[in-house]
Amino acid sequence: MAEQLLEQARDIFEGQIDFEGQKLVENLVNISLSIVGAIAFLVGYFLQDIKLAVYIGLAGTAATFLLTVPPWPIYNKNPVKWLPVAGAAPPTNIVIDEKMLR
Repeated sequence: MAEQLLEQARDIFEGQIDFEGQKLVENLVNISLSIVGAIAFLVGYFLQDIKLAVYIGLAGTAATFLLTVPPWPIYNKNPVKWLPVAGAAPPTNIVIDEKMLR
């Protein structure tokens, strides 16, 4: 029972996203941070309030973090289908810390 819960928690926090998801996240980060930075700059410039500009920038960065860092299911829509292992023999004669593994 505990092992199943641990396995489910591990799957959630492991963060598997596919290559298309990585590309989407990269684009989202670049676009959202650029927009937030421009908005923060313009608001700070026109209102002459650096404190408000910093708060807008921090809030936008936090929102971008929440949008892109967790492994949302939208980022794993195209999982990689790996080829099966074809007759690969396990490695032999491996030495780790001067001990022979078999």
